[in-house]
Amino acid sequence: MTHAIRFYQTGGPEVMKWEMFDPGMPGPGQVLVRHRAVGLNYIDVYHRNGTYPVSLPATPGMEAAGIVEDVGSGVDDFRPGDRVAYATGPMGAYAESRIMPADRLVHVPQGISDDQAAAMMLQGLTAQYLLRRTYPVKAGDTILVHAAAGGVGLLLCQWAKHLGATVLGTVGSEDKAALALANGCDHAILYRRENFHQRVMELTQGSKVQVVYDSVGRDTFDQSLDCLAPLGMMVSFGQSSGMIPPFDISQLGARGSLFLTRPSLMAYTANRSDLLKGADELFKMVATEKLKVSVRQRYPLKEAVQAHVDLEARKTTGATIFTL
Repeated sequence: MTHAIRFYQTGGPEVMKWEMFDPGMPGPGQVLVRHRAVGLNYIDVYHRNGTYPVSLPATPGMEAAGIVEDVGSGVDDFRPGDRVAYATGPMGAYAESRIMPADRLVHVPQGISDDQAAAMMLQGLTAQYLLRRTYPVKAGDTILVHAAAGGVGLLLCQWAKHLGATVLGTVGSEDKAALALANGCDHAILYRRENFHQRVMELTQGSKVQVVYDSVGRDTFDQSLDCLAPLGMMVSFGQSSGMIPPFDISQLGARGSLFLTRPSLMAYTANRSDLLKGADELFKMVATEKLKVSVRQRYPLKEAVQAHVDLEARKTTGATIFTL
């Protein structure tokens, strides 16, 4: 027996409980993984509060790093003792150990620590597909990143700067502005003090941006569209402020033949070849120090309730992990 965080009804952080848990034995195509570190991501909040419906009871968590303890029949790519990580589900990472489909795991290369792997898989793979596939950022582009001091935001700023883009980012405080600026953001916009659309217009001298990466949702959606140059792309990949209301798509034409997409990591990594390619590029970026992954908060896994309280209160920056 081991331990896991479980919830039996959706709601606030308090619905999560630390309980004994039996992960079972791996079946065909499965692997038993003992976790060494688990990642905290906003999608965990969506699962816990019911924004994204899940079957109950449930264990939250999409991302972790650990050691293979046992493998089921038909598993050829992994063996006991291998260091592995994952970030694309199925959910259930808030556990000391668990069963995972082998085709959702990747090997963690030497030079990448367990803490780094748990902190960067979901957020790093998200940054990779957003910048390299959803809208391929190129030198000379100007982009807007909302929540630029968050986990994905810091990686987007660093990676986009490496690609030669000018990066504008919204943040909620002076401390977060300093953090974003230290991680590739060229101009940090304090959205509590200034209208971010007006500031984007000033910074671009009216030319606007080629793409907006928005994980905030309801509070930023409409003005973000106004920040886009003709033929620009609105990438809505999260909704920390709430769901976006129904939208008249004719507004995309009226605002300059804009593109709008709502991508997900699960769709972009559904094929194992895409998962491996994305992870390989991410690991190389970190190994060559073109991308820095900093774990800025750590909580014991049994203190998941407090971690969720802090995350929703916007008290966290960058990457957060649970320790075991």
